[in-house]
Amino acid sequence: MPQPDQNASKAKRSVASSAASALGFREARREDIPAIVALLADDALGANRDGPQLMTNYLSAWEAMAAQKGNALIVATLSEEVVGVLQLTLIPGLSRGGMLRGQIESVRVSSKHRGYRIGQQLLAHAIDIARSAGCGLVQLTSDKQRTDALRFYAQLGFVASHEGLKLTL
Repeated sequence: MPQPDQNASKAKRSVASSAASALGFREARREDIPAIVALLADDALGANRDGPQLMTNYLSAWEAMAAQKGNALIVATLSEEVVGVLQLTLIPGLSRGGMLRGQIESVRVSSKHRGYRIGQQLLAHAIDIARSAGCGLVQLTSDKQRTDALRFYAQLGFVASHEGLKLTL
């Protein structure tokens, strides 16, 4: 007879499978910005630096991103509800023989939808876009405090090959 943990695991896999079939991806629209901001603020780090009080700044940033070629804010949706987001920027460069690369930033999945492979599929979608655009690699950064996120990226094949540095201005 299956144990309660096995039943819970089986149920979660079933829900994940259902969610996967209903999951959609598209570029973000202006009306998505409040939902995206809620995703950005939906964790311990984001709660201290993101939120609706900065909506004017977010809308200005979205307009600038939408106007910039090679810059996409991609949302994952379930029944039209925004449940995930990431930014994909295509960056031309001279290094690596003039290789085009994809920079992935601001990956978030709603806390109530985590564990259903939404993040995995959202990243796969972004990687497919980068590959189709001719990118030779995709790269991302994640705060060292986000240990679950770092483990997640490693499971997807991302390698911590470089040390990232930031300077707050």
